[in-house]
Amino acid sequence: MHIYKEAKLMRLELEKSRDAGLKIGFVPTMGALHNGHISLINRSKEENDITVCSIFINPTQFNNPEDFDKYPKTIDEDLRLLEASGCDLVFLPSVDEVYPSNFQKKHYELGHLEDILEGKHRPGHFQGVCLVVERLIEMVYCDKLYLGKKDYQQCMVIAKLLQLIQSKTQLVICDTVREETGLAMSSRNMRLNESQKKLSLIIHQCLTNIKTEISSKTISHLEKEATQKLIDAGFEVDYVAITDINLNKKETWNKEEPLVALIAAAINGIRLIDNMMLNEAPLLTQETTL
Repeated sequence: MHIYKEAKLMRLELEKSRDAGLKIGFVPTMGALHNGHISLINRSKEENDITVCSIFINPTQFNNPEDFDKYPKTIDEDLRLLEASGCDLVFLPSVDEVYPSNFQKKHYELGHLEDILEGKHRPGHFQGVCLVVERLIEMVYCDKLYLGKKDYQQCMVIAKLLQLIQSKTQLVICDTVREETGLAMSSRNMRLNESQKKLSLIIHQCLTNIKTEISSKTISHLEKEATQKLIDAGFEVDYVAITDINLNKKETWNKEEPLVALIAAAINGIRLIDNMMLNEAPLLTQETTL
């Protein structure tokens, strides 16, 4: 496994692979890796000749400085996991490498995605996500980009980004990886103590209940029911939302249209998100209607 901190040196290595006709898959991360990340590495290895993983805690996507400071940093363990997974190349850039002094920020026209759910509760977050992802795919110049569906809205944002910049990179959305209890794997889980981790299972339980009862109860009733259950358990709830697959709010359901339920809630200041498809739906791609 090769490790690079400078984009120029990494690009030279990757250009050799590309000139040889090899396909490159890319998994961008902020470190604090878990089996969800490794599943993305494994998927990339199945579909490409070279798999690249970046570890970069991106300051531009944190609207809360305390959240940035508290984000888990486990680089030694991360590298061990990546080497064991068979990852071919790891990119460990500094902030100055990603955002040099002459770097010019840009604004991305993300439409309603920036004003709802995560966009509403984390203003500026998705602009920072787009900024870093465009920079990283410029440096890696990958054939396929791998993301996990746990960050559903972020996947939609990146699909939109690839449209906006007319990138040839193909977006691959992979299923959420969960612990045996149902809790969605997340780097933020490292900050949970055992009691908080047990309480966090309620998020998955609420999603499962919504899926079970969507045919027999109204959307508003299910949203209010889940919200109250989370509040009763001690969570601060940002949202419980049932939408179509493009995140448009739904008031009623014809029992056929694909729906997704999404939750964001914090326990003792540790913010967790999760989602669940409520019926069959197509995978998100660059061609998804946004």
